[in-house]
Amino acid sequence: MNNWLFTFFNYFMIFYSAGLILSYFLMTVTSFFQIYKRKKYYSAEYIKRILLNSPTTPGISIVAPAYNEETTVVDNVRSLLDMDYPTFEIIIINDGSKDKTLEQLIENFDLVEVPYNYIEHIKTKPFKRLFKSTNELYKRLVVVDKENGGTKADASNAGVNVAQYPYFVCTDVDCLLNPQGLYYLIWDVLSSKERVIAVSATMRMANSCTLKNGKLSYSRPPGAFLPMFQELEYMRSFLIGKTWWAAIGGMPNVSGGFGLFDTDIAIRVGGYHGQSMAEDMDMIARMTAYMYHTNTPYKVTQVPQTVCWTEGPSTLTIFNRQRTRWGRGLFQVFHLYWDIVFNRRYGVYGMVTLPYLFIFEFLGPIVEAVGFIVLLCLIINNAINWTTFWLLLTTVYMFMMVVNTMCINYDNYVERVYSKRRWYLFLFIPAALEAFIYHPLTVIFALKGYWSYISTGEFKWGEMKRKGFKKEAEATIQQTEQGMTPEAANDDATSTAGEAEK
Repeated sequence: MNNWLFTFFNYFMIFYSAGLILSYFLMTVTSFFQIYKRKKYYSAEYIKRILLNSPTTPGISIVAPAYNEETTVVDNVRSLLDMDYPTFEIIIINDGSKDKTLEQLIENFDLVEVPYNYIEHIKTKPFKRLFKSTNELYKRLVVVDKENGGTKADASNAGVNVAQYPYFVCTDVDCLLNPQGLYYLIWDVLSSKERVIAVSATMRMANSCTLKNGKLSYSRPPGAFLPMFQELEYMRSFLIGKTWWAAIGGMPNVSGGFGLFDTDIAIRVGGYHGQSMAEDMDMIARMTAYMYHTNTPYKVTQVPQTVCWTEGPSTLTIFNRQRTRWGRGLFQVFHLYWDIVFNRRYGVYGMVTLPYLFIFEFLGPIVEAVGFIVLLCLIINNAINWTTFWLLLTTVYMFMMVVNTMCINYDNYVERVYSKRRWYLFLFIPAALEAFIYHPLTVIFALKGYWSYISTGEFKWGEMKRKGFKKEAEATIQQTEQGMTPEAANDDATSTAGEAEK
């Protein structure tokens, strides 16, 4: 093998790895100061008291698409209805479900079809009908029935068309929300001198948590294999990555699982791209471009507190489907908005955010795959410098362990989410194994998503099979029957379906 390939491979990987390490170092340090500042000057009790008693506190519409969610939809809608906020509505969009999702909603919430003048501010698949409850307890609930659009983006747009309040939260119907989470979000909007067009908040895995009366009663890291890694990944993404991007004014996305948006701006930009597979990035790209085009100062902020728990993929098949869609969506975003990359007109977003994502997020899987192939060739030809190889590999591994350790400590500092502090030690297992097990899978599925986008124009959104949440009483009974004392059973009643599937 020619010597130039060996030299190029060595230097390229050294500089690429150095750039990645430097970026994570800046993110980790900056996010610490942002979290510290917020912790020091932020009082949840004070904020709630002010907003609860103020007649000017804006209303919020919670938009949650549902496709074949019959297993969990009732429990999760009850959880949404229990939100602690003065003025809000719950908009569930039945996106052409083939199961009994709509029937479950009608039966459990006393829904009836009502006449409604549906105004299509944003183009979607055809609207069918709208339901409201005859029960005063469920007066905040609105259910939209529409034809399936094939993407969450299309269903979300239908919900935005119905939303009556100036801000909306886009979430998933399988998510469980912090009852006071809306206070965290809206305070960022009201306390800012600039117009806040979106607010991101920290999300976690609910796979091994216990549900009681529609709320989480016991929280711990997932016991299932894949959600365990995704828990750590989410913490790192929100507490380090997005906190950094919010600090420099270049937020790349607000999670499709939970995020608050300015309804007026969202409608002005045409909502989500109807066929988007990465609606979280797509919406921010559209809104950011609009604010720059109109020369309007704006902010997208990040809330470090955990306000949302979601059931993560627990099988390799569903994880494959999720990550392939994410890879396809990332490719789609750069295809649609390539004119913004390295474009000074779009400030930090155009000159820093998108170039960084292109180099390290989009090209990352490609670089790793090519690097692995080159590495194999070098090994076969006995042309590898093993000293340099092991030094580089060890440096990157140890640095990421430091980042993960900092991330775990950040979460404990912000607000101890887990019911027992010792559960944080459990996270060091995925931290140590991620590079060898979980990360290679994400690379493979990302490349599969890229190929999917290039090779075919159609892509099925697919179903996320829900196991549903195990109730606290159910968990206690099952474990008592196995010979445990009631006290021990209650102490160990820490599992939902995610724990049961191990």
